[in-house]
Amino acid sequence: MVKNFIDISDFSKKQLNEIISLAKKIKKNPKKYSSFCKDKTLGMIFEKQSLRTRLSFNVGMQKLGGKVLELNSKDIGFDNKRETNQDVLNVLAQFIDCIMIRNNNHKKIIKISKQNVIPVINGLTEQSHPCQILGDFLTIQEKFKNYNNLQITWIGDFNNVLMSLLHLQKIYLFKLNVVIPNKILNFNKQKIKYYSNKNLKFLSDPLLGSRNSKCIMTDVWLSMGEKNKNKIKYFKNFTVNKKIINTASKDVIFMHCLPAKRGQEVTSEVLDGKNSVVLQQAQNRMFIQQAILIYVLKK
Repeated sequence: MVKNFIDISDFSKKQLNEIISLAKKIKKNPKKYSSFCKDKTLGMIFEKQSLRTRLSFNVGMQKLGGKVLELNSKDIGFDNKRETNQDVLNVLAQFIDCIMIRNNNHKKIIKISKQNVIPVINGLTEQSHPCQILGDFLTIQEKFKNYNNLQITWIGDFNNVLMSLLHLQKIYLFKLNVVIPNKILNFNKQKIKYYSNKNLKFLSDPLLGSRNSKCIMTDVWLSMGEKNKNKIKYFKNFTVNKKIINTASKDVIFMHCLPAKRGQEVTSEVLDGKNSVVLQQAQNRMFIQQAILIYVLKK
């Protein structure tokens, strides 16, 4: 059976701990793992822009001793016009050992992953961003030893990054405040019901939600390619600024998956400030993705 990495919710706590533990070991002693993916080739398809995911997978795979081949979706016919995606994947499987895909069609990734010909890794879809959140969780664990009792606060949109954060919270049951404008909360009532548990709260007041929090997380208010630009008006007073940081715990960390719209979801003062761990987040993407690659390629 082929191992895929599509959604956090597909894994048990034990499996996720195994991946995170491996990432920590790689970060501590990278030379030990420098040939773990020798003679293996990772294919990458980006149907959306990427900086951190592209760099972290590319450099990470090479540091594991593997090779990387970036494939243009249209050039190889992965747009379903010349032949089916299933046929394309079957051919790719004759040449590469694993494929990472970033696109805007979650169902497409799930469908091809079920072919069980080569491991498929979700590099971001409109519904989830599991590599990002697992990298973020690694960063949180580095900053706080007892992460189980942490108060984490998300301030922003109900987007793919939040979906993966909710998947993670449902497994680890850490305390999470999700602060979202009422209008957007109402649009997502069914999802909220599914994730409901005693340590999860949905709020609409950023100051209330960030009180005593050890970790403030945010993301852009409009995701890549999103057309509903009118919804920005719902986010009045949702900018993570010094006032929100001061409301949180003294040792609070600020996280943003980047890219950031400075002055919108976060001020430059916070993004570049002493509480910000955004560059550590970005770097940890490589270590978590190296661990994911080893995990899915290991027989």
